[in-house]
Amino acid sequence: MSLSGWIEHNWIEIFGAVTGIIYVFLEIRQNLWLWPIGIITSAVYIWVFFHGKLYADMSLQGYYLAISIIGWYWWRRKEQGSGGAGERVIEELKVTRISFRLSMILAGVFVVLYTSMFFILREFTDSPVPGFDAFLTSLSIVATWMLARKIFEHWYLWIIVNSAACGLFIYRGLYPTVILYAVYCLMSFAGLKEWRKSFTRDQQQVHTTGSEIS
Repeated sequence: MSLSGWIEHNWIEIFGAVTGIIYVFLEIRQNLWLWPIGIITSAVYIWVFFHGKLYADMSLQGYYLAISIIGWYWWRRKEQGSGGAGERVIEELKVTRISFRLSMILAGVFVVLYTSMFFILREFTDSPVPGFDAFLTSLSIVATWMLARKIFEHWYLWIIVNSAACGLFIYRGLYPTVILYAVYCLMSFAGLKEWRKSFTRDQQQVHTTGSEIS
């Protein structure tokens, strides 16, 4: 098959890969536009994963559509109480670190999701890789929720997911998606670095403001 023929045959997947890269770039920059781009990417990959028989990953894209709407709202503004004369004080959601309690809750959520998805995929679908598919999907669900709440440690989960996904998509012959997830993996390290800077900067501002008030 010629290059032009291959592109014509895979243009939907290629389009999804391009929007996916734009999505991660906006995520690193903490740009609000990541959410509408994420909606487009998810819609494309529902189709891609259905045809690739990766049913858990296809279902995950439906979850991404829903969490993108919620994340869009959470990132847009967060109520911080009342200011003078009864006015509401609104500011953007800040990057935070995960607490031990929340990390245990999310670990439990992951185990429940993985166990449920593995059983469903193994017993009721023709998925050739039920364990792998369930693992990536479950971990991605947790990571995306953490992203919507701007929790710094979600980048560690994306590094694991993106690295493992490259192997899965090579196995399934989804080569444009392999390139996408390889880029995702590299960009995850960049995101980790940028969000750490953002968190440190926010904490310094809080301490400076607190010192000025006192």
